[in-house]
Amino acid sequence: MGILENKARARLFYKYLSTVYDWINPFIWNEEMRTEALDLLEFEEDMTVLDVGCGTGFGTEGLLEEVDHVYALDQSEHQLEKAYGKFGKRNPSVQFHRGDAERLPFATDTFDVVWSSGSIEYWPNPILALREFRRVLKPGGQVLVVGPNYPDRLITQKFADAMMLFYDEYEADRMFKRAGFEDVKHKFMGPSYEPDVAITTIGRAPDR
Repeated sequence: MGILENKARARLFYKYLSTVYDWINPFIWNEEMRTEALDLLEFEEDMTVLDVGCGTGFGTEGLLEEVDHVYALDQSEHQLEKAYGKFGKRNPSVQFHRGDAERLPFATDTFDVVWSSGSIEYWPNPILALREFRRVLKPGGQVLVVGPNYPDRLITQKFADAMMLFYDEYEADRMFKRAGFEDVKHKFMGPSYEPDVAITTIGRAPDR
């Protein structure tokens, strides 16, 4: 388990990263990538959507281009403060929650879509969190998770393993299927200088 796959360390990390996050983020996860990911989902305006690990709200902004309302959750109070600065703390289009991906504070069968970008790499137990996603999704609901693709070079692999969760499409397939998702598919994406830096996985909750 990497250094940042620990909730307390991740919160401390984001206490400081939150001050520069919106400046750094476009070099790793930009608007073109976000649009490419959004295009993998099927939206209707009245869908109920959850953004897990919303951070400063970059993914939330994109989701609000597709639907009228988004529930947004993050464990970092510092990241949420930045999001409040963008949207306002009582914006009728966004309902913010501070919480844990492994213990979502929502009822079963609540959401049509669960989205998470740039968060899975910090989860100590990603399969547990993905099972929570499936729990809160309505039957047939869609999930999309963007995470860091496992690097090719040995030296960067060692660094990746020491820091946080990096994974390839085979591991993503295993995690999502163990969590109970169906129709699991993967797409690599990234900025022009590193086109495969991220792996985006989509799937559906079973029709119960």
